Amino acid sequence: MKVSVYNTEGKETSKSVSLSKDIFGIEPNNHAIYLDVKHYLAAQRQGTHKSKERSDVAGSRRKLRKQKGSGAARVGDIKNPLFRGGGRVFGPRPRSYDFKLNKKVKVLARNSALSQMAKDKNIIILEDFSMDNPSTKGYKNILSNLNQENNKTLLILADSNKNIILSSRNLKKSKVVSVSSLNTYDLMNANKLMFLESSIKEIEKNYKK
Repeated sequence: MKVSVYNTEGKETSKSVSLSKDIFGIEPNNHAIYLDVKHYLAAQRQGTHKSKERSDVAGSRRKLRKQKGSGAARVGDIKNPLFRGGGRVFGPRPRSYDFKLNKKVKVLARNSALSQMAKDKNIIILEDFSMDNPSTKGYKNILSNLNQENNKTLLILADSNKNIILSSRNLKKSKVVSVSSLNTYDLMNANKLMFLESSIKEIEKNYKK
């Protein structure tokens, strides 16, 4: 599959890039995508929730009244969950929501997401460019030239570029990542994928079986 290469001014160049069938041309596996996205979102949860149970509540362990003869139900100490201010029964405790997902499933999910975007023609290839200084306005102009200022875009770089990342950080619908940190959630969360020419080569180098 060949895709034309555009420059930062939004004009099509004479160059084109051939996308690997092993990465951009497989049959998308929706269940693998679901599992990988679920795995990513679960790992983002802090899991620091905590409520005070009976042993955590401050209070005396003294029995409030004698066991029999009061005409009311038997009770223990003031920490009883039935009382206001008592401990909670089976409250939430700190825990990790992360779960194991096989590496092959992650690879299948990522390649499925890339293939789905390629199938829907939501991939744009850009000539390699760099920015001397962080400039939100400059990056916004690039998106405007490509008619993508209103779309959620994900720009994939071959290596981390601090100036480009900082330039996109204040734009709500834009995100920039390197090939090494690419994940299925970011791929599926974008309307358009924008690759630099060098990033395509890096993807084929690292992802190809």
